[in-house]
Amino acid sequence: MHNRTLIALACAAFSGFAQSPAPQTPDTAVEVASQETSVTFQSKVNLVLVPVVVRDRNGKPVGTLKREDFQLFDKGKLQTIAKFSVETSSGRAIPLTTAVERSAEEKLAQPDAPGIIPPEHFVAYLFDDVHLAFADLVQSRDATEKHLAELKNTDRAAIYTTSGQTMLDFTDDRDKLHQTLAALRMHPIARSAVQECPDISYYMADLIQNKHDASALRAAEQETVICLNLQTLKDAEPIVNSAAQRTLSAGSHETRVALGTLRDLVRRMAAMPGQRVIVLISPGFLRLTDDFSEETEIIDRAIKNNVTISALDARGLYTDMPDIAKRTISGDADRVKQQLDRESSRAEADIMAELAAGTGGTFYENSNDLAQGLRQLSAAPEVYYVIGFSPQNLKLDGSYHTLKVSVNPPAGLSVKARRGYYAPRHLSDADDNAKEEISQALFSREEMHDIPVEMHTQFFKSSETDARLVVMTRLDVRKLHFRKTDGRNDNEVVIVSGLFDRNGNFLQGSSKKILMKLKDDTLLNKLNSGMTIRSDFKVAPGTYVIRLVVRDAEGQMMAAQNGAVEIP
Repeated sequence: MHNRTLIALACAAFSGFAQSPAPQTPDTAVEVASQETSVTFQSKVNLVLVPVVVRDRNGKPVGTLKREDFQLFDKGKLQTIAKFSVETSSGRAIPLTTAVERSAEEKLAQPDAPGIIPPEHFVAYLFDDVHLAFADLVQSRDATEKHLAELKNTDRAAIYTTSGQTMLDFTDDRDKLHQTLAALRMHPIARSAVQECPDISYYMADLIQNKHDASALRAAEQETVICLNLQTLKDAEPIVNSAAQRTLSAGSHETRVALGTLRDLVRRMAAMPGQRVIVLISPGFLRLTDDFSEETEIIDRAIKNNVTISALDARGLYTDMPDIAKRTISGDADRVKQQLDRESSRAEADIMAELAAGTGGTFYENSNDLAQGLRQLSAAPEVYYVIGFSPQNLKLDGSYHTLKVSVNPPAGLSVKARRGYYAPRHLSDADDNAKEEISQALFSREEMHDIPVEMHTQFFKSSETDARLVVMTRLDVRKLHFRKTDGRNDNEVVIVSGLFDRNGNFLQGSSKKILMKLKDDTLLNKLNSGMTIRSDFKVAPGTYVIRLVVRDAEGQMMAAQNGAVEIP
C-alpha cells in the first residue's frame, strides 16, 4: 500500500478520541470535542506551481534572487506571482531524545541530547527494462553500480523498473543494491524479440495508421513484397496495415505501462521526507498525442510534490547510421526507412527531455560516460525556486497553456523551468486540496511556526521487542484565530503525527481533529498552560524520526516540527 494511502486512511480514522457528542444548545455545548471525520479547510484550487532553477555562467545554482526578479508568462500574458519560495537542502540535525521511562513529573521534560542528521536526499533509479536493449541495460547497470559506491550517509537509493519485475525500496544497504542491480533483465511486454516481415517500428506504424503517410506505407509495402516474395504492392497492402496496427497497439501499451510506472513512482516519492529525485534510465520511447495529457499529469504531480525527474539516455554516444543487420530493401524505400529511424530516435528522446525540463531536472544524452551522467542527474540542485500563480479567467477546457519564466536582469544567467500545463476540466475539491496540503507538509523536513506548538516524546517498553511511543503535542490555543458563534469561540485544529524509520520510509501516522467551542473565560483563563494532545504508536526498539504537523481552520495557519527518538 502506498504511503500516501496510509495517510489518507489515518486522516479518516482517528485514534484515541471519543465520538462526537449529541446535539446540544449553544450554552450547554461541549467546549472541546473530537470527531472522527475528514479534515476540511478552504484553500486555493487553481494555483499553478513552477519550479525554477537559475544558474550562473559556471553552471552553479543562484539562490539570491527575489520575487520581483522573476517574470512569468502564461500564453504570452504576464502573470502575478502569488507564491514564491526558495528551496534548499537543510543539512540540519534533529535533536535526539534517548527516551526513558519517567515519573509523572518528568514526562514533559526533555533533556538535552545530541542530534542526528536524518536522510534527506532520496534518489530512485528507474530502469526502463521494457524498452532497453541488452547492451544498453548492461552498460547503464554497470555505471549505476559504480555511482552507488559514492553515496553519502544522508543519501538513500531505490531501484525500480518500468515492467515492475524488479524493485528495491529506499535503503543504504550496498549489498541489497548490488543484488538488485545484478537481477535486472530486459522485459519487453508486447514487442517481438525477432525481426518481423515487414519490419515496422512504432513510429512508422503511427505514420501509416494515424497520419496516413504515403511514403511510409509505400516503403513498408516494398519491403513486404521482397521479404514475402509477393507479386505486387497491392498484395502487400493488407499485410502492411495489419502489421502496422499490431505494432501500434503494442507500442501504445508499452508506453502507457512506462508512464504508469513513472506516475506511481512520483506518488511514492511524495512520501519521502527530503529532496526527491527520479533518474529515468531509458533509450527513450515514443509518446503519441493521446498520451500527452498523462505526461503532463505526471509533471504536475511531480511539481506539487517537489519531485525532480531527470533522465539518462542509456544509448550513450550514438549515431543515426542505419542498422545493416536489419536492412532488407534498397533504393528509395531503404532511404525512407533510414530517415524514419532517425526521426524515431529523436522523437523517442523528446519525452525524457520534456519530463526533465518540466520538473526542473536535467536530460543527459549523447555521452558514453554514463557514470558521470548519473552523478550529475542524481544531485538535486542546492537551491531552486518555486513560483506559483492563479490564472485569471481560466477556462476549464483542458487546453494546453505555454509557460515562460524570465529573470531580470538576465545577463549571464540561465533559467530552467516547466514549459506548460493543461487547464483542468473542473476545479479541485477544497477538502481534497487541504488534505494534500497537510500531506505535503508531513512528508517534508521544513519547519513552520505559524502556530505555537511544542512536541514531547516518551516511551514505555513492555518487552525487549515491543514498546509504546507517545507523542505529546502542547498547543497554545490563545494564539489561534477564532470565529465568534453564539457567544462561543469556534475553531478546528488538525494534528497529524508521522513516524519514519532510519531510511526515511513512512511507518505509521495518526491524525486527530480538535473541535473547539470555547467560552470567553475558558479561552482567557483556563487554558494558560495550553492544551495537550497525545498520540500513541506501537513500535520496536530503534531510531525514529517524528514529524508533527498542526493546521487550524479559521486562520489557516500551520506548524511543522521534526523530532527524533532512540528506543534502546
